[in-house]
Amino acid sequence: MFVASVRVELHLPHVHSLKEKRSILNRIKDRMRNVGAAVAEVDHHELWQRAALGMALVAGEADALGGRINALRDIVSRQHDVQLLDWIESHHE
Repeated sequence: MFVASVRVELHLPHVHSLKEKRSILNRIKDRMRNVGAAVAEVDHHELWQRAALGMALVAGEADALGGRINALRDIVSRQHDVQLLDWIESHHE
């Protein structure tokens, strides 16, 4: 069994309310869950333009895990209203 955790720091420069931030994050989290990741907002809860997401993935094969991590990174990079500030991965077997 292979396990990966990822912490992502995001900047949402065009957001003007917590409601708008939550809407964007919910869309991103839904897409990540479709890849099979467990996702939660883990920091910056009360800041409008900052967010930190934590993700966890489990797979039977290391290659499958790597592909899913790449899919998560693609989800973030395709968001025109979000800037990726940091991406921290941890892998365990």
